[in-house]
Amino acid sequence: MSPVCHCCPDQKGNDPAIPLTTGGVRLAPAQDLWSTVKNKPVKLRMETSGLGSEPPMTIHQMFLATVQKYGDYPALRGKKDGTWVTLTYKEYYQHARAAAKSFLKLGLERFHGVGILGFNSPEWFIADVGCILAGGLATGVYTTNSPEACQYVADNCEANVLVVENNKQLIKILQVRDQLPHLKAIVQYKGELEQKLPNVYTWAEFMKLGESVPDVELDVLIDSQKANECCTLIYTSGTTGNPKGVMLSHDNITWTATAAGLMTSLKMSEEEIVSYLPLSHVAAQVQDMWICMRFAAITNFAEPDALKGSLANTLREVRPTSFLGVPRVWEKMQEAMKSVGAKSSVTKKKIADWAKGIGLQASYNAMNGDSSVPWGFTLANALVFKNVRKALGLDRCKACYTGAAPITKDTLEYFMSLYITAFELYGMSESTGPHTISWAEGYRIMSCGKVLTGCKTKLDKPDTDGNGEICFWGRHVFMGYLNMPDKIEEALDAEGWLHSGDLGKHDKDDFLYITGRIKELIITAGGENVPPVPTEDALKEEVSIISNAMLVGDKKKFLSMLLTLKCNIDDNGDPTDELTPLAVEFCRQHGVIASKVSEIINKTEPAIYKVIQEGIDRVNAKATSNAQRVQKWTILPRDFSISGGELGETSPTMKLKRPVVSKMYQEDINKFYGE
Repeated sequence: MSPVCHCCPDQKGNDPAIPLTTGGVRLAPAQDLWSTVKNKPVKLRMETSGLGSEPPMTIHQMFLATVQKYGDYPALRGKKDGTWVTLTYKEYYQHARAAAKSFLKLGLERFHGVGILGFNSPEWFIADVGCILAGGLATGVYTTNSPEACQYVADNCEANVLVVENNKQLIKILQVRDQLPHLKAIVQYKGELEQKLPNVYTWAEFMKLGESVPDVELDVLIDSQKANECCTLIYTSGTTGNPKGVMLSHDNITWTATAAGLMTSLKMSEEEIVSYLPLSHVAAQVQDMWICMRFAAITNFAEPDALKGSLANTLREVRPTSFLGVPRVWEKMQEAMKSVGAKSSVTKKKIADWAKGIGLQASYNAMNGDSSVPWGFTLANALVFKNVRKALGLDRCKACYTGAAPITKDTLEYFMSLYITAFELYGMSESTGPHTISWAEGYRIMSCGKVLTGCKTKLDKPDTDGNGEICFWGRHVFMGYLNMPDKIEEALDAEGWLHSGDLGKHDKDDFLYITGRIKELIITAGGENVPPVPTEDALKEEVSIISNAMLVGDKKKFLSMLLTLKCNIDDNGDPTDELTPLAVEFCRQHGVIASKVSEIINKTEPAIYKVIQEGIDRVNAKATSNAQRVQKWTILPRDFSISGGELGETSPTMKLKRPVVSKMYQEDINKFYGE
């Protein structure tokens, strides 16, 4: 008898039993839609028809299906000593099995983590897939993480093995190795080891370790895996405290890869991409590893210095069929092209400007479903657009995407004027990446597109303009947060809808627009999530004269801070210019005689500014990554208050009203970014 799945409640609230008739479906019995325990399976949100009713698959089932049909096709390409080296799907599969056997030999236990810390490479993929085949939890770790942040993740997922790229990353792990009770071995996948240490292996040594493990032992393990069990962890930064381990099931990954590929009309064995964004981030992992595996695409690995400039060369060499960039990447391309344009001759500039006018009109026509092009388009295309695409390496590119952070209209229109559309995606780690997708057949500028086929969006508690909290339903919704039962209730409601914390609304054609954030996370231009409160609190602790601190940097290249000093409050509760006695004393200790805030600001009092900078340096030293460091700051002339509008009235928290402060001090913020 085929397994029965009691899943998605129908409209009347009944629980229809949906028989799954495919022979190969492997599901573990499960009562709940969520789990926070590594080995507890979940009930899938199956639909009765359409894409949401597709039979669930494990990672191995998806991989094997591709290998059996496209085994001799290229899968992974990376550069070794300047020349491209290719692995076919058959070789990729064999390498992943060999890695799985080596993990077993090293003592990888079921549902224990394998942490992977390094830049994108074939070894990264092989370690990840090998870990899953061996029954572990594949866990990407950001390369920018501090040793302490690495320790937290490795300990949280009870990692038995850590796979690191090079000596730089190895040193981080060695510093915290004694605080990792579950760790049995470390593997370094690039270069030779600088020193021989017990239980530290080179990649070549590691791949040989499992040769004595019988294939049948691995096969039994693979066959025991169920599609509704956890196989991957994505760590995401919360607004407070430590990152949360987002548990993704086999079905989360295999179903989402299928749905996203079908919605964007991917063709089997015809796609080719460049992998360069951090694989510890859900967007890169789903696109580079899983969608490519499902559609037998070629993944080409960029050089580790991709974001410092070499990406352009790789794109020109590879000429990918699709390209995903975070807004910062698109902005960098825009800046580079503008600086080249500024140096060209008057004639060239005139031609470019003329062509851009036509390009923008043609792009808007296409967006609105009008297939006609403006007069002169053919010439503009031949003179400008084709050359630009070729120079960017995007001449074979059928679709360019942007995601992970909001992008500006200015950048989108700049590329539209060159007849390149960047399709915006929206989603989160908790939805296995995409929830809405823009694609050639359906997009609107500044919209994040339409809901992934087979999924649903609900706008919770909408206001009069139709803005509500964006909630997700579908088989892309994650299992839960590892070992954090308290956090799961914030994310999933009683019915199983995922609450995003984002505000949005739909237009008449069901395109989704993000209009704000309920949570306070700052998303930098590079797509990194930065919770502001820990940094603000840390600085106030370091420098006692600071009263309020507000981190800014949403959609910006770096973080900055607005600071206020401790001052006396008058009878109306309004802040005055007088420093508090403690603040006066603080100044005196640093050799400064001052009694007013204005005295310190007007003189840019060197001793006080130096103390604040040193405090910021200490906070930055503890930051989990570069993106979380504060680069610029300013002292505001008056402290925040309820009467001034900067603080909310809910005593005792008096929460900072961030949007209000941003508006009030827009000029100061603009100065940070030279705007």
